[in-house]
Amino acid sequence: MATQRTSFTKLQRDRAKKAKAAAKRERRLERAAEAKNGTDTDTDQFETSPEGPISAAELLHEIEVTHQRFEAKLMTYEEFEEKKAELLARLPID
Repeated sequence: MATQRTSFTKLQRDRAKKAKAAAKRERRLERAAEAKNGTDTDTDQFETSPEGPISAAELLHEIEVTHQRFEAKLMTYEEFEEKKAELLARLPID
């Protein structure tokens, strides 16, 4: 018996998946290039002292920025874990 060829819809899904992955990879590279050039303004907006008061929303944003820096390979795993632990310790728990 001959094997069944893949359907056109499956080929479309595969192409869409590859295009989405390529776009994501391109955005990640652009973000990394911006961070290296120092043009990323979002990361500097919430830089405060470790003891200063900061809202939960700002802390969560700072954690998100830390994750983005790690994904862009701008910090090591150890630095990432240290920064994340510091930020999570400052998170107010009601």
